[in-house]
Amino acid sequence: MLKGQRVVCVDDRFPKWVVEFFNQLPVKGGTYTVREVCLRRETLRGSDSATIALLLEELRNPPDPSHKGGEELAFKSERFAPLEEIETEEEAEAGLELSTFH
Repeated sequence: MLKGQRVVCVDDRFPKWVVEFFNQLPVKGGTYTVREVCLRRETLRGSDSATIALLLEELRNPPDPSHKGGEELAFKSERFAPLEEIETEEEAEAGLELSTFH
């Protein structure tokens, strides 16, 4: 996923602790814009591995209380899928009609 890309949430089942720490959570089926793609620590206690995470334009959250640098809490990228914006037949036909006049 890339900065500026539109994505759709495919998994909005969060553990209780996430609901307590985050101010805003994505909703399954909701569409969002990627603000930043970043590496973040796994949330499992004692884990030292990282995961690809996303910050979203539409959602703002507080700093990660476990991070000394104050990085904003982010969402695992696997909770999202790229949004495939497909033109409707009417839009496609309108574009075809406009192109025949030029």
